[in-house]
Parts: sequence; C-alpha cells; structure tokens
Amino acid sequence: MKVSARNQFKGLVSEVRPGSVYTEVLIQLKGGDTLVATVTKESAASLAIEAGKEVIAMIKAPHVILVTDFGGYRISARNQLEGKVVEVKPGAINSEVDIELKGGETVAATVTNESVDALDLRQGQPVTAVFKAGSVILAVAA
Repeated sequence: MKVSARNQFKGLVSEVRPGSVYTEVLIQLKGGDTLVATVTKESAASLAIEAGKEVIAMIKAPHVILVTDFGGYRISARNQLEGKVVEVKPGAINSEVDIELKGGETVAATVTNESVDALDLRQGQPVTAVFKAGSVILAVAA
C-alpha cells in the first residue's frame, strides 16, 4: 500500500465500541500504547473490524499537535502518545519533528518554525504527540 500519510502504525484491535453513528476502535501498538480511531459504523462493518484483527492506523503529520507542558490542563484529544524528539527537520516555513515512542515507533509532526522555537524542540526532549481519534484512518488487508 502506498499512501501519503507519513504516520502508519500496525497494531491489533483490542476493543470495538459501536455507537449510533460512529464506532470507536482501540488499537494496541507494539510498545504498549493504545491508539483510538473513530470511524463510521459503515466503515467498521465494511472493514470487518473486530477484536484481534490486525489494522494499519494512519495519521497525516499536520494533524499531530506537539505538547511539551500541559500546564495542569487536560485536553479532549484521545490520542496522547509520549515520546522523545529524535530529529527536527527545518523547512522554509514548517519543520518536521520526529518523535520516538517507547515501543520504537516514530510519529512525525509538521509544525511551524515558530512552534519549534516556542517549544524549544530539540533532540532528546520529552514531548507528547496529540491527535484526535477522528484524524485516524484505518486500513486492513484485503
């Protein structure tokens, strides 16, 4: 499969929570992190999503927000993956920041250069990659 989403995680569905319109899918990543995806009931049915099924979860890098300090606040985004910055790749306007999670997976985020400066993003820095469950696209083997 060739797709433009830089973030692709293989995992096993650990739980499926059907709702009236959307279905929440909990995915266990190899490092122990849980990723949450929200898909329509129709998509969950057509992909035959069920516990134990292997899926690929994809998130585009611009949908990932980086947090270095929550300042005592909690946020509504379900996916909050802790890691460390492994590389900052500066561009003319935006930078790509690669974060290594505890299981060895890497999350790429595209943020403005101003954000890199404001957050003082640098190699080795602890950071949390945050994204909404609705930003996750699921794929399964045909």
